[in-house]
Amino acid sequence: MDNTVIKIQDAVVSYREDVALQGVSLEVRKGEFIGIIGPNGAGKTTLLTVLNGLGKLIHGQAWVLGSQLNGRNGINLRKCIGYVAQVHSIDPRLPINVRETVMVGCYGRLGLFRWPTRAQWEAVDNVLEMVGMAHLSRRPIGHLSGGEYQKAAIARALVQQPEIFLLDEPTASIDPKAQREIMSLIQLIHKEYHMTTLLVTHDLKQLPPMCHRLILMKEGKIWKQGSPESMLREDVLSQLYEAPVAATNEIAPLCS
Repeated sequence: MDNTVIKIQDAVVSYREDVALQGVSLEVRKGEFIGIIGPNGAGKTTLLTVLNGLGKLIHGQAWVLGSQLNGRNGINLRKCIGYVAQVHSIDPRLPINVRETVMVGCYGRLGLFRWPTRAQWEAVDNVLEMVGMAHLSRRPIGHLSGGEYQKAAIARALVQQPEIFLLDEPTASIDPKAQREIMSLIQLIHKEYHMTTLLVTHDLKQLPPMCHRLILMKEGKIWKQGSPESMLREDVLSQLYEAPVAATNEIAPLCS
């Protein structure tokens, strides 16, 4: 039985004159945990943008959860995809607290002009408890530290009950202690929910033990992919930042 939830074939994405993805092909199975590594401008974030239904392909095709991305079904697909970006500064005057911010994750399924139900507020409180933010639920979102804000962002994504979890440098710009806490939380979430997870990071050492496969990107292409163990043996990370891009965009065998 085929349990592929993501399939990309020869994807090309361009921003004006800059080609962000060049003929990328990839398959991901349900429940896989994928680490995506590469220098700035490698196409990592663009790849997640395509999967989130926001990146326009100028060539190639992509399927997510059995639906071919066509520019019209992105809204419905994003209801099934939890997305967490890098920490961004929030105006401390923003009149919304942590609990209300997390509730935003329910709005895609809730619909416009409908009030959240008691059950949805209970789901928000349960998720805040899980990520260790229940004691800060009434704090203004702009008054959080970087690590606290990321926990709230993860809670907002989780309350959607997503099938796919996309994390774009979730530990960037936060202190080392908060980085460890965030990575432990991501590990706990995958162990608990077994969601298909794609994590973009610059640091190979931050990837949790359950990571099944690494995708190494450079100049808009997949340079290499394989198990973390094989990547560590070959010391590919140091090579990644020095070697020219090779033509290795073939779809690799899927991990079991």
